[in-house]
Amino acid sequence: MEILFTLFILLLCLLLYFYNKYVYIFDKNLKDYPAPPQVPILGHTLDFVSGKGFLDVLLSYTHKYGDIVRIRPGPIRQLLLTSNYKLFEAVLSNAKITKKSADYKFFHRWLGTGLLTSDGAKWKKHRQIITPTFHFQILENFVDVFEKNGKILTKQLEKHLNEDSVNVYGFVNLCALDIICEAAMGTSVKAQENMNSEYVRSVKDLLDTLMGRIFSPYKMIDFIYFFTEDYKKEMKALQVIHSYTRNVIKSRQAAINSGEFEQKTKKNFLDLLLAANEQQMTLEEIREEVDTFMFAGHDTTASTISFALFCLANHPDEQARVYREQKDIFGDDFKRAVTFQDLKKMKYLEYVIKETLRLYPVGPFFSRELDKDVPFAGKVLPKGLTITLFIYAMHRNPEYFPDPEKFNPSRFETFDGKMPFAFVPFGAGPRNCLGQKFAMLEMLSVVSRVVRTYKILPSIPRHEINVAAQVVLISTNGMRMRFEKRSEFSRK
Repeated sequence: MEILFTLFILLLCLLLYFYNKYVYIFDKNLKDYPAPPQVPILGHTLDFVSGKGFLDVLLSYTHKYGDIVRIRPGPIRQLLLTSNYKLFEAVLSNAKITKKSADYKFFHRWLGTGLLTSDGAKWKKHRQIITPTFHFQILENFVDVFEKNGKILTKQLEKHLNEDSVNVYGFVNLCALDIICEAAMGTSVKAQENMNSEYVRSVKDLLDTLMGRIFSPYKMIDFIYFFTEDYKKEMKALQVIHSYTRNVIKSRQAAINSGEFEQKTKKNFLDLLLAANEQQMTLEEIREEVDTFMFAGHDTTASTISFALFCLANHPDEQARVYREQKDIFGDDFKRAVTFQDLKKMKYLEYVIKETLRLYPVGPFFSRELDKDVPFAGKVLPKGLTITLFIYAMHRNPEYFPDPEKFNPSRFETFDGKMPFAFVPFGAGPRNCLGQKFAMLEMLSVVSRVVRTYKILPSIPRHEINVAAQVVLISTNGMRMRFEKRSEFSRK
């Protein structure tokens, strides 16, 4: 009896400790922020399993309760969903708020604690080592990779000329995978020509299982997830992907040791990382960073390129302006390879991509976890609070972007940057996307190649996209359009 009583007291003390740490403190400091109706213990969890899309739920919260909304996704955890400019600025400009939220733990088995998922001293150290590998003079070496794989993409699309409806996303996704593999590791998986390869299948399987886990309440619990088929699928895919990356690293390391590396004129991300490393990172840490680059540079660019092509298909005047710019740059020689200097001249196409990223930010939201109390607007945001920055809603705020639902690339001709945290498709501050210049060059190159080769038209019947937040922002019903060969590109 005494043992049971002691256990009861210990359990009560534990509950009181967690209540004070995670509930009372949050309730005390966040009581003035509006919150949707919630269920005891479960909080707002049921809103996210109601069948309504995750993005739709967040938008409904924002429209009904304002630009800072208090959400309880479970019995303990609390977060603030925000599209408030001042809170964006407070979080993104603070060099001490760099800790990623607990949601990123699902990527640890794949990416370890690379730049995307790490924080603290390791993140600072690796960021310092990796930053020089994204210098513009180095990025210029990747233009040939973009061009080569962009050509393959247009050849794949040629098989579907004059069809009433072509879902372009699958083709672009494989093109982006080919580009990132070659740029990251110097190897070609030939995804566009062999979409059934084990590596290509494993990447798709891994992204599918991670997406399923993030948006499934019961799969978020490790003990339950470990007994699912998705866990077995994830582990099998990880074995293929990690083995591939490790073997490439070993091969590159052997080339460096033999002196072969110094003879290479064009080096990929892994080559540069190994050369700059000087024993500061283990080979497994390098593997984490290469896989992080693969993950961050694959579906992200594929999504944006696909959305950009869809927007051009459905806005012929904007496509005509992009095409005129291409003619000014290439003259009558539309078939020649694009150069780094060409890409720098594509100002209006850059505006098109920026406007695409405004309307369809590849990461519609991302989160930070406070590791200490932070003062904000006369209140205290308590340690342990998750702040979810709702990029999708910020980018459609009429205060910063007049007529926000309209696709209008010209708005970036006069976008002065006086409100730098209103447009943040690549994040901002100390944790901004390190690969954003690489991504922009890749997107310019691929979209340029498609626009020069084909006139892009709306599908028949006209396709309406269904935007949803998964691992990245996508259209769940595809991105359908038509392609016609341009007569200028057919000339000898």
